[in-house]
Amino acid sequence: MTLNMISIAAAAVALSASVAMAADLGPLVTPIELNTALEDTQDAPVLLDIRGDAYSKGHIEGAVYAPYSLFRGPADNPGQIVPVETLEDTYEQLGLTLDQPVVIVTDGKTDSDFGAAARVYWTLKSSGFEQLSILNGGELAWVNAGLPVSTDAVEPVPTELSITWDNSWTAETDDVQNVVSGSADALLLDARPAAFFEGKQAHAAAARPGTLPGAKDYPYTNFFRPDASAISAVSYTPEMKETLGLSDGQDVISFCNTGHWAATNWFALSELAQLDQVKLYPGSMVEYSNMGGEMANAPGLIENLFNQFRGGN
Repeated sequence: MTLNMISIAAAAVALSASVAMAADLGPLVTPIELNTALEDTQDAPVLLDIRGDAYSKGHIEGAVYAPYSLFRGPADNPGQIVPVETLEDTYEQLGLTLDQPVVIVTDGKTDSDFGAAARVYWTLKSSGFEQLSILNGGELAWVNAGLPVSTDAVEPVPTELSITWDNSWTAETDDVQNVVSGSADALLLDARPAAFFEGKQAHAAAARPGTLPGAKDYPYTNFFRPDASAISAVSYTPEMKETLGLSDGQDVISFCNTGHWAATNWFALSELAQLDQVKLYPGSMVEYSNMGGEMANAPGLIENLFNQFRGGN
Protein backbone atom coordinates (compact mmCIF):
# COMPACT_ATOMS: atom_id res chain seq x y z
CA MET A 1 0.00 0.00 0.00
CA THR A 2 1.43 3.39 -0.96
CA LEU A 3 1.79 6.30 1.43
CA ASN A 4 -1.07 8.13 -0.29
CA MET A 5 -3.32 5.09 0.00
CA ILE A 6 -2.46 4.72 3.69
CA SER A 7 -3.26 8.40 4.24
CA ILE A 8 -6.58 8.08 2.44
CA ALA A 9 -7.49 4.94 4.39
CA ALA A 10 -6.57 6.58 7.70
CA ALA A 11 -8.62 9.64 6.84
CA ALA A 12 -11.59 7.45 5.96
CA VAL A 13 -11.37 5.61 9.28
CA ALA A 14 -11.08 8.89 11.18
CA LEU A 15 -14.06 10.36 9.32
CA SER A 16 -16.12 7.23 9.94
CA ALA A 17 -15.30 7.30 13.65
CA SER A 18 -16.12 11.01 13.84
CA VAL A 19 -19.50 10.54 12.18
CA ALA A 20 -20.32 7.57 14.41
CA MET A 21 -19.39 9.56 17.52
CA ALA A 22 -21.49 12.53 16.43
CA ALA A 23 -24.50 10.46 15.39
CA ASP A 24 -24.57 8.10 18.37
CA LEU A 25 -24.76 10.22 21.49
CA GLY A 26 -26.81 7.67 23.38
CA PRO A 27 -29.96 8.30 25.44
CA LEU A 28 -28.11 10.61 27.85
CA VAL A 29 -25.55 13.24 26.95
CA THR A 30 -23.41 15.44 29.19
CA PRO A 31 -22.85 19.13 28.49
CA ILE A 32 -19.26 18.47 27.35
CA GLU A 33 -20.35 15.65 25.03
CA LEU A 34 -23.08 17.83 23.58
CA ASN A 35 -20.74 20.76 23.07
CA THR A 36 -18.37 18.47 21.15
CA ALA A 37 -21.21 17.14 19.00
CA LEU A 38 -22.36 20.67 18.16
CA GLU A 39 -18.94 21.43 16.73
CA ASP A 40 -19.60 18.88 13.97
CA THR A 41 -21.21 21.17 11.41
CA GLN A 42 -22.23 18.30 9.11
CA ASP A 43 -23.99 16.07 11.63
CA ALA A 44 -24.73 18.33 14.59
CA PRO A 45 -27.89 17.40 16.48
CA VAL A 46 -31.03 19.50 16.54
CA LEU A 47 -31.60 20.92 20.01
CA LEU A 48 -35.20 21.08 21.21
CA ASP A 49 -35.49 23.52 24.11
CA ILE A 50 -38.74 22.52 25.82
CA ARG A 51 -38.54 25.01 28.72
CA GLY A 52 -41.13 27.50 27.49
CA ASP A 53 -40.71 31.15 28.49
CA ALA A 54 -37.20 30.61 29.84
CA TYR A 55 -35.99 30.21 26.24
CA SER A 56 -36.03 33.96 25.59
CA LYS A 57 -33.85 34.63 28.64
CA GLY A 58 -31.01 32.51 27.32
CA HIS A 59 -30.57 29.13 25.64
CA ILE A 60 -27.90 26.97 24.05
CA GLU A 61 -26.92 28.61 20.77
CA GLY A 62 -28.90 27.12 17.90
CA ALA A 63 -31.57 25.54 20.12
CA VAL A 64 -35.10 25.56 18.76
CA TYR A 65 -37.99 26.82 20.88
CA ALA A 66 -40.20 23.75 21.40
CA PRO A 67 -42.25 24.21 24.60
CA TYR A 68 -43.39 21.09 26.44
CA SER A 69 -47.02 22.07 25.84
CA LEU A 70 -46.61 21.07 22.17
CA PHE A 71 -46.28 17.46 23.31
CA ARG A 72 -49.13 17.41 25.87
CA GLY A 73 -52.87 16.85 25.80
CA PRO A 74 -55.74 19.13 26.90
CA ALA A 75 -56.27 20.41 30.46
CA ASP A 76 -58.79 17.69 31.32
CA ASN A 77 -56.37 14.94 30.21
CA PRO A 78 -52.84 16.40 29.99
CA GLY A 79 -51.23 13.02 29.40
CA GLN A 80 -53.29 12.21 26.34
CA ILE A 81 -51.25 11.55 23.20
CA VAL A 82 -51.34 14.46 20.76
CA PRO A 83 -52.99 13.38 17.47
CA VAL A 84 -50.43 12.09 14.98
CA GLU A 85 -51.36 14.64 12.32
CA THR A 86 -50.80 17.44 14.86
CA LEU A 87 -47.47 15.99 15.92
CA GLU A 88 -46.40 15.68 12.30
CA ASP A 89 -47.16 19.35 11.68
CA THR A 90 -45.28 20.28 14.87
CA TYR A 91 -42.21 18.31 13.84
CA GLU A 92 -42.26 19.94 10.42
CA GLN A 93 -42.49 23.44 11.89
CA LEU A 94 -39.60 22.61 14.23
CA GLY A 95 -37.49 21.64 11.21
CA LEU A 96 -37.03 18.00 12.25
CA THR A 97 -36.01 15.13 10.00
CA LEU A 98 -36.01 11.46 10.92
CA ASP A 99 -32.34 11.00 10.03
CA GLN A 100 -30.89 13.82 12.16
CA PRO A 101 -29.98 13.43 15.86
CA VAL A 102 -32.22 15.25 18.34
CA VAL A 103 -31.21 16.36 21.83
CA ILE A 104 -33.91 17.45 24.29
CA VAL A 105 -33.14 20.25 26.73
CA THR A 106 -35.18 21.16 29.78
CA ASP A 107 -34.51 23.36 32.82
CA GLY A 108 -32.76 20.79 34.97
CA LYS A 109 -33.65 22.68 38.15
CA THR A 110 -35.49 19.75 39.76
CA ASP A 111 -35.70 16.00 39.26
CA SER A 112 -39.29 16.47 38.04
CA ASP A 113 -37.96 18.46 35.07
CA PHE A 114 -36.45 15.27 33.72
CA GLY A 115 -39.94 13.82 33.27
CA ALA A 116 -40.73 16.46 30.66
CA ALA A 117 -37.63 15.56 28.64
CA ALA A 118 -38.38 11.84 28.98
CA ARG A 119 -41.98 12.35 27.85
CA VAL A 120 -40.84 14.26 24.75
CA TYR A 121 -38.20 11.57 24.09
CA TRP A 122 -40.89 8.86 24.33
CA THR A 123 -43.17 10.82 21.98
CA LEU A 124 -40.43 11.28 19.40
CA LYS A 125 -39.33 7.64 19.62
CA SER A 126 -42.91 6.47 19.17
CA SER A 127 -43.11 8.76 16.12
CA GLY A 128 -40.17 7.07 14.38
CA PHE A 129 -37.17 9.12 15.52
CA GLU A 130 -34.21 6.90 16.39
CA GLN A 131 -31.28 9.19 17.24
CA LEU A 132 -32.51 10.72 20.48
CA SER A 133 -30.77 12.06 23.56
CA ILE A 134 -31.58 14.03 26.70
CA LEU A 135 -29.15 16.61 28.06
CA ASN A 136 -28.70 15.19 31.56
CA GLY A 137 -29.12 17.98 34.07
CA GLY A 138 -30.67 20.24 31.46
CA GLU A 139 -29.84 23.86 30.79
CA LEU A 140 -28.62 24.28 34.36
CA ALA A 141 -25.90 21.65 33.85
CA TRP A 142 -24.85 23.39 30.62
CA VAL A 143 -24.49 26.74 32.38
CA ASN A 144 -22.75 25.17 35.38
CA ALA A 145 -20.22 23.64 32.98
CA GLY A 146 -19.27 27.18 31.95
CA LEU A 147 -20.71 26.82 28.46
CA PRO A 148 -22.26 29.85 26.71
CA VAL A 149 -25.89 30.71 26.09
CA SER A 150 -27.55 32.96 23.53
CA THR A 151 -30.70 35.07 23.41
CA ASP A 152 -30.94 34.90 19.61
CA ALA A 153 -34.14 33.11 18.62
CA VAL A 154 -33.82 30.37 16.02
CA GLU A 155 -36.15 30.26 13.02
CA PRO A 156 -36.30 26.61 11.90
CA VAL A 157 -36.51 25.76 8.22
CA PRO A 158 -39.77 23.76 7.86
CA THR A 159 -39.51 20.18 6.65
CA GLU A 160 -41.91 17.61 5.25
CA LEU A 161 -42.48 14.37 7.11
CA SER A 162 -44.78 11.36 7.11
CA ILE A 163 -45.24 10.09 10.67
CA THR A 164 -46.90 6.95 11.98
CA TRP A 165 -47.26 6.04 15.65
CA ASP A 166 -45.47 2.92 16.90
CA ASN A 167 -47.42 1.40 19.81
CA SER A 168 -44.47 -0.69 21.00
CA TRP A 169 -43.95 1.60 24.02
CA THR A 170 -47.57 2.62 24.62
CA ALA A 171 -50.14 1.13 26.98
CA GLU A 172 -53.74 2.20 26.41
CA THR A 173 -56.49 2.22 29.03
CA ASP A 174 -57.87 -1.05 27.64
CA ASP A 175 -54.45 -2.67 28.13
CA VAL A 176 -54.36 -1.48 31.73
CA GLN A 177 -57.89 -2.70 32.41
CA ASN A 178 -56.95 -6.12 31.06
CA VAL A 179 -54.12 -6.31 33.57
CA VAL A 180 -56.35 -5.14 36.41
CA SER A 181 -58.98 -7.75 35.51
CA GLY A 182 -56.38 -10.51 35.35
CA SER A 183 -56.83 -11.25 31.65
CA ALA A 184 -53.30 -9.96 30.88
CA ASP A 185 -50.06 -10.07 32.84
CA ALA A 186 -47.88 -7.01 33.42
CA LEU A 187 -46.17 -5.21 36.26
CA LEU A 188 -48.05 -1.97 36.93
CA LEU A 189 -45.46 0.51 38.15
CA ASP A 190 -46.69 3.66 39.93
CA ALA A 191 -44.06 6.38 39.49
CA ARG A 192 -45.73 8.88 41.82
CA PRO A 193 -44.69 9.92 45.32
CA ALA A 194 -46.16 7.74 48.05
CA ALA A 195 -48.96 10.16 48.97
CA PHE A 196 -50.55 9.64 45.54
CA PHE A 197 -50.13 5.87 45.66
CA GLU A 198 -51.72 5.78 49.11
CA GLY A 199 -54.71 7.86 48.00
CA LYS A 200 -53.81 10.82 50.23
CA GLN A 201 -53.22 13.16 47.30
CA ALA A 202 -54.71 13.45 43.81
CA HIS A 203 -54.20 15.38 40.60
CA ALA A 204 -56.74 18.16 40.15
CA ALA A 205 -58.04 16.59 36.92
CA ALA A 206 -58.44 13.09 38.41
CA ALA A 207 -61.92 11.90 39.32
CA ARG A 208 -60.67 10.04 42.40
CA PRO A 209 -57.47 9.50 44.37
CA GLY A 210 -55.91 6.06 44.52
CA THR A 211 -53.87 3.75 42.36
CA LEU A 212 -54.29 0.80 40.03
CA PRO A 213 -55.16 -2.47 41.77
CA GLY A 214 -52.06 -4.62 42.16
CA ALA A 215 -49.69 -1.76 41.31
CA LYS A 216 -46.16 -1.51 42.69
CA ASP A 217 -45.15 1.79 44.28
CA TYR A 218 -41.84 2.84 42.70
CA PRO A 219 -41.45 6.66 42.74
CA TYR A 220 -39.45 8.19 39.90
CA THR A 221 -37.16 9.76 42.51
CA ASN A 222 -35.52 6.34 42.98
CA PHE A 223 -33.45 7.12 39.90
CA PHE A 224 -31.97 10.33 41.33
CA ARG A 225 -29.51 11.03 44.09
CA PRO A 226 -30.90 13.33 46.81
CA ASP A 227 -31.20 16.94 45.60
CA ALA A 228 -29.89 15.99 42.12
CA SER A 229 -31.66 16.96 38.90
CA ALA A 230 -29.55 14.72 36.65
CA ILE A 231 -30.65 11.09 36.47
CA SER A 232 -28.23 8.51 37.83
CA ALA A 233 -26.73 5.65 35.87
CA VAL A 234 -29.19 2.75 35.70
CA SER A 235 -28.51 -0.91 35.06
CA TYR A 236 -30.81 -3.87 35.47
CA THR A 237 -29.41 -5.89 38.35
CA PRO A 238 -30.78 -8.85 40.33
CA GLU A 239 -31.37 -6.40 43.18
CA MET A 240 -33.52 -4.15 40.98
CA LYS A 241 -35.41 -7.16 39.65
CA GLU A 242 -36.17 -8.26 43.21
CA THR A 243 -37.16 -4.76 44.31
CA LEU A 244 -39.52 -4.38 41.38
CA GLY A 245 -40.88 -7.89 41.76
CA LEU A 246 -40.50 -8.34 38.01
CA SER A 247 -40.80 -11.80 36.50
CA ASP A 248 -38.69 -12.86 33.52
CA GLY A 249 -40.31 -11.74 30.28
CA GLN A 250 -43.05 -9.79 32.07
CA ASP A 251 -44.27 -6.52 30.57
CA VAL A 252 -43.92 -3.31 32.59
CA ILE A 253 -46.51 -0.52 32.40
CA SER A 254 -45.28 2.74 33.90
CA PHE A 255 -47.95 5.22 35.04
CA CYS A 256 -48.39 8.29 37.23
CA ASN A 257 -51.03 11.05 37.03
CA THR A 258 -50.50 12.35 33.50
CA GLY A 259 -47.59 10.36 32.03
CA HIS A 260 -44.94 12.84 33.18
CA TRP A 261 -43.20 11.25 36.18
CA ALA A 262 -43.96 7.86 34.62
CA ALA A 263 -41.93 8.86 31.57
CA THR A 264 -38.85 8.99 33.80
CA ASN A 265 -39.44 5.41 34.98
CA TRP A 266 -40.06 4.32 31.39
CA PHE A 267 -36.85 6.01 30.21
CA ALA A 268 -34.75 4.57 33.04
CA LEU A 269 -35.96 1.01 32.50
CA SER A 270 -36.34 1.01 28.71
CA GLU A 271 -33.52 3.23 27.51
CA LEU A 272 -30.92 2.98 30.28
CA ALA A 273 -31.49 -0.48 31.80
CA GLN A 274 -32.50 -1.67 28.28
CA LEU A 275 -35.40 -3.82 29.42
CA ASP A 276 -37.71 -5.03 26.69
CA GLN A 277 -41.49 -4.56 26.84
CA VAL A 278 -41.54 -1.43 29.00
CA LYS A 279 -44.55 0.70 28.15
CA LEU A 280 -45.81 4.11 29.22
CA TYR A 281 -49.47 4.67 30.05
CA PRO A 282 -49.72 8.26 28.79
CA GLY A 283 -53.14 9.18 30.19
CA SER A 284 -52.30 7.49 33.51
CA MET A 285 -54.52 7.96 36.56
CA VAL A 286 -56.29 11.08 35.30
CA GLU A 287 -57.58 9.21 32.28
CA TYR A 288 -58.15 5.94 34.12
CA SER A 289 -60.04 7.47 37.06
CA ASN A 290 -62.27 9.55 34.79
CA MET A 291 -63.22 6.41 32.85
CA GLY A 292 -64.50 4.83 36.06
CA GLY A 293 -61.87 2.11 36.36
CA GLU A 294 -61.47 -0.04 39.47
CA MET A 295 -59.18 1.66 42.01
CA ALA A 296 -57.09 0.66 44.99
CA ASN A 297 -56.31 2.84 48.03
CA ALA A 298 -59.31 5.03 47.21
CA PRO A 299 -60.37 7.13 50.24
CA GLY A 300 -63.89 7.93 51.40
CA LEU A 301 -66.04 10.72 49.97
CA ILE A 302 -65.02 13.52 52.36
CA GLU A 303 -61.32 12.73 52.11
CA ASN A 304 -61.70 12.47 48.35
CA LEU A 305 -63.11 16.00 48.14
CA PHE A 306 -60.22 17.31 50.24
CA ASN A 307 -57.70 15.60 47.98
CA GLN A 308 -59.04 17.40 44.91
CA PHE A 309 -57.43 20.59 46.20
CA ARG A 310 -54.00 19.00 45.93
CA GLY A 311 -52.28 18.22 42.66
CA GLY A 312 -49.28 16.68 40.93
CA ASN A 313 -47.86 15.42 37.62
